Amino acid sequence: MSLAAATREAVRARPFLYDALRAGVVNYTAAARTLDVDGETDAVATALRRYAEELSDDPAHDSDARVSMESRLGEAGDGDDALLAVGDTAFASGAGSLTGIVATGDLSPAALGDVLGRLRANEVPVEAAGVTGGTLVVVVARRDGPDALREIEAAVGR
Repeated sequence: MSLAAATREAVRARPFLYDALRAGVVNYTAAARTLDVDGETDAVATALRRYAEELSDDPAHDSDARVSMESRLGEAGDGDDALLAVGDTAFASGAGSLTGIVATGDLSPAALGDVLGRLRANEVPVEAAGVTGGTLVVVVARRDGPDALREIEAAVGR
């Protein structure tokens, strides 16, 4: 495998570095030192720089959605209409003390990645999340609802 290919593979294993390269905010030499790529640091830094030049600086997603908060979510029982279902677990209104943030509109799966990144950066723990069609749902603890709402509005809201 070439040095350039190995560098790209190492970047793809670190989504934060990929995003930083797209944004143009990377110290290439410092980043090269952190990667486990066989080669001299300057050569890896050059490979990073060239890779960054090829990446689009367009937004990862272009969303336009209405965002609302749904209170009292919990695990759905039989017959409950689930707001979000992942595997064998479903969340429904009136079944618990969690909060759901629901965005509806023009959304892509990439929007969920942005939302989860913002919530992680703001230390808002996520219980469950999903996106399909034009709906994105994130389930958080009740006390984290307002912070989650602000971050999701900033990411996808209109």
